[in-house]
Amino acid sequence: MKAKARRFGIFVGVLLFWLGVWTLLSVWGGQELLLPSPGAVAAHLWRLCRTSVFWSNVLASLVRVLLGFLSAAVAGTLLAMLTTRFTLAHHLFSPVLHIVRAAPVASFILLAYFWVRLQLLPSFIAFLMVLPLMWANVCQGIEHTDPSLLEMAKVFRFGRWRTLREVRLPSVLPYFEAACTTGLGFAWKSGVAAEVICSPPFSVGKEMLSAKQYLETAEVFAWTVAVVLLSVCMEMTVKTVIRRRKGGRA
Repeated sequence: MKAKARRFGIFVGVLLFWLGVWTLLSVWGGQELLLPSPGAVAAHLWRLCRTSVFWSNVLASLVRVLLGFLSAAVAGTLLAMLTTRFTLAHHLFSPVLHIVRAAPVASFILLAYFWVRLQLLPSFIAFLMVLPLMWANVCQGIEHTDPSLLEMAKVFRFGRWRTLREVRLPSVLPYFEAACTTGLGFAWKSGVAAEVICSPPFSVGKEMLSAKQYLETAEVFAWTVAVVLLSVCMEMTVKTVIRRRKGGRA
């Protein structure tokens, strides 16, 4: 309990410190157009939250990002199982996934603009950006499974399902959790970037672009804060679900 209170106190202290730095920079700059104050951003965010348009845009973007992220989680896990089991599959897919991980996200957005329907493009980009991360982490989890535990499972004739549930999954889950928490941030960044460029209807990215065109810097910041809060909430939800699953198996 004390450790939690201490962590919370540190979090609040760090948050207040950076809000203070932001406020000072805004005051010294003297121009809300360049760097609006935290108060101005909070006021814009509050005003946005009171409109139905805000929630429609947030919900649409949330669905797109979740679709891309969940698809990447499933595909990345299946690919990891395939490439760790079959050498040929590893040689076939590994170079492609490394290229996808290294290439700039803007390149994929511009290319996919010609291939994918406008509404699905942000989901497709989020999928592409998260897939290599999921694949690499799950591969590490599979490869780092303790051989002695696998040997024990074989000796005691656990069977495939019990070996998967009691040996392989506990080894892979920490890597999968790390991929999920990092991947959610990737999914939001790449998904919203795709929305900014392709501007599908009912999207956070389109609203950010519109605010930028009208020089509403505080509104751009407000939408950014909304995306960050959504990403953090989703990350906490995923962590909670995974940890409860761990507890349930224990």
